[in-house]
Amino acid sequence: MNHPNSHRLIVKDIGIDTFHENIAFMSADSYVCKSEGFTALARILIKANGNSIIATLNVVKSDLVGDGEVGLSLSALRNLHVQDKDTVTILHPQPVQSFARVRAKMYGAELTETDFDQILSDVIAERYANIEVAAFVTACAGTNMTLPEIVALSKSMIHSGSRIDWGKQIVADKHCVGGLPGNRTTPIVVSIVAAAGLMIPKTSSKAITSPAGTADTMETMTKVDLSVEQIREVVGKEGGCMVWGGAVRLSPADDILIRIEKALDIDSEGQMIASVLSKKAAAGSTHVILDIPVGPTAKVRSQEEALKLEYYFKAVAATIGLEVEVVITDGSQPVGRGIGPALEAVDVLKVLRNEQDAPRDLRERAVLLAARLLKLSGQFPDQDVEALANQILNDGRAWSKFQAICIAQGGFSEPGKAEFKYEFLAAKEGIVRAVDNRNLSRLAKLAGAPKSPTAGVYYEAPIGRRVVQGDLLFTIHAASVGELSYAVDFLNRIQEIITIEP
Repeated sequence: MNHPNSHRLIVKDIGIDTFHENIAFMSADSYVCKSEGFTALARILIKANGNSIIATLNVVKSDLVGDGEVGLSLSALRNLHVQDKDTVTILHPQPVQSFARVRAKMYGAELTETDFDQILSDVIAERYANIEVAAFVTACAGTNMTLPEIVALSKSMIHSGSRIDWGKQIVADKHCVGGLPGNRTTPIVVSIVAAAGLMIPKTSSKAITSPAGTADTMETMTKVDLSVEQIREVVGKEGGCMVWGGAVRLSPADDILIRIEKALDIDSEGQMIASVLSKKAAAGSTHVILDIPVGPTAKVRSQEEALKLEYYFKAVAATIGLEVEVVITDGSQPVGRGIGPALEAVDVLKVLRNEQDAPRDLRERAVLLAARLLKLSGQFPDQDVEALANQILNDGRAWSKFQAICIAQGGFSEPGKAEFKYEFLAAKEGIVRAVDNRNLSRLAKLAGAPKSPTAGVYYEAPIGRRVVQGDLLFTIHAASVGELSYAVDFLNRIQEIITIEP
C-alpha cells in the first residue's frame, strides 16, 4: 500500500554547493525511493508552486535527511524557488527526447538546425545532467562537426538567447581564438577603435582553459557584470565597453557548454566557431576581426590548420550576416609579459600609458588588429589606418577613452599584486630558442590564476634573448604559499618550459 503522501516530501536546505547542477538527496529508507524505485543517480522531477526542475538523485545512508525529507543543493533550491521546510512533489520525469539525437551524433549522424534547437532548449532548461551535456560536447569535439552542422549550431545558439540591435550599419568587434598566454590586446584595441569614433561594444568570456580571459583581466580594473541596459548606457556615452558576456545571457546555451568544456579541459573546433560567431551576432556586431595565433604549442599549431579555421569562420559568418576578416599571427611565444588577470592588466596599462617599459610586442599586435578593424569598417578609406591607430595611442586618446569606459562601467582601479613570488633563473648561458606555451599557462593556473586575480606568471625570456646563468626568466606570482608550492612542484617535475641553446 502506498504512503498517503507518497510523492510529497519536506525540503531540507543542507547547504551543499553543486555549482550549476541540481542535486537532490533522499534517504535510502524513504518511502518515495521505495515506492517509485528511485536509485542513486536517477533523474527525478521536483515540483513546487508551479515551478519544476529535473535533478540528479543521491541516495543517503545516514541521518543527513530523514524519511519524509528531500535535501536540495543550493542550485536546486534557487532554481525551484523554494526554501527550508517547503513541501515539494517528487515524480518520474518524462524522457528527454532530444538526447536521442546526441546518441545519434555519437554514432556519426549529422545533426540539423532543428536537432540543435531541441538539444540547446533542453540544455538551457537544465533537463540535461552535466554528464549528458558532457556527452554532447564530446560527440561534437575535435573535427566531428561538418560545416553545415557548425552553421546550424551557430544559428541555434543565436536563437537560444537575447540579441542586441544597435541600429547601426557598422558595429565593430574583435576576438582571439586563444591558446596563447598573455595576448591581452582587446582592451587596447577597443580603446583605439572607440577613440577613432567607431562603436565597439565588446562582450568577452571568462577563462575556459586559460589563466585569464579578457573579462577576468578587465575585472581587476572595473566592473564587468553589467546588464543589457547598463551596456547600452555605457556604449551610448563612450562608444564602447568591455564587459562579461555571461552576465547578459546573449548565448546562454554556450555558457553552459563552456562550463563543461572547462571541466573536460577541451576546446572543440566546431563549437568554438559556433560559440564565437553566435555571440558576435547576438551582441549586434557587424564587422569582426579574428586573431588566430599559430605556433607549435599554441591552440592552432600549423598554418594549414589556421587556413582551415579561416575558411570555416568566413563561411559560417556569411550565413549569419557578419563581415569577418581573419588575421593569422605569431603564436610561438607569449604576447606581453603578464600571464594571469592582474599581471595582464599591468601590461595593458603600460601600453595605454605609453610607459617606457611597455611590452613592445603587445603594443604592435594591438595596433595591427585595431588598424585592420578600422580598415574593415570602410570608414577610413583615404587614411593610413596603422598610422592612425598609432597616433591615437601615442597622443593619449586611447588611454583617455579606456579610463572613460571604465568609469562609465562603474569606476577604475589599479590591479592588485600577489603576496608570494618565486623567481625562476637561467641554469646556463645561451639564447632562448623556444617556449612551451601550454606548460607556461598550466604553471600560471597552478599558481591560482584566474581564480586568484593576482596569481600567474610574469615572463621575461622572449625568443632570441641571450641569457647568462642566473638571469631571471620568469616570476611565479601567487596569493597563497600553498598555490605557490603547487606551481613550483610542477615546475620541478617537468622538462624545460624554456629552451636555451648555445
